[in-house]
Amino acid sequence: MPKLIRLYITQVAIGFAIAAAFVGMLLWFNVANLWHLVTHTEQGLLAVVILWIANGIVFAGVQFGISVMRMQDDDDEPRGGHRQHVMHHDYAAIPVRADDDRRRGFRPARR
Repeated sequence: MPKLIRLYITQVAIGFAIAAAFVGMLLWFNVANLWHLVTHTEQGLLAVVILWIANGIVFAGVQFGISVMRMQDDDDEPRGGHRQHVMHHDYAAIPVRADDDRRRGFRPARR
């Protein structure tokens, strides 16, 4: 299995584990009376699963993003590139004749 795929699967599993802990804490501390809502409805288990999956997607994405950003590149070579001369052009004003707009049928709006 390629290293990037293995890294992705590992980070997604960690993200979903963090999401499970987060949802567990939401229920344990009864945030917004969530424990009561979940335990007193027929669809409470479904609500917890959806909450876990939604938070798992977010935490997995953040976890993978952090792991990719922390990757190090051991390249110590200077990367300045070659300095190239940029040609500068002398820009000159181009005269443009402004005709009277009334000859072309333009009529200003009346107030």
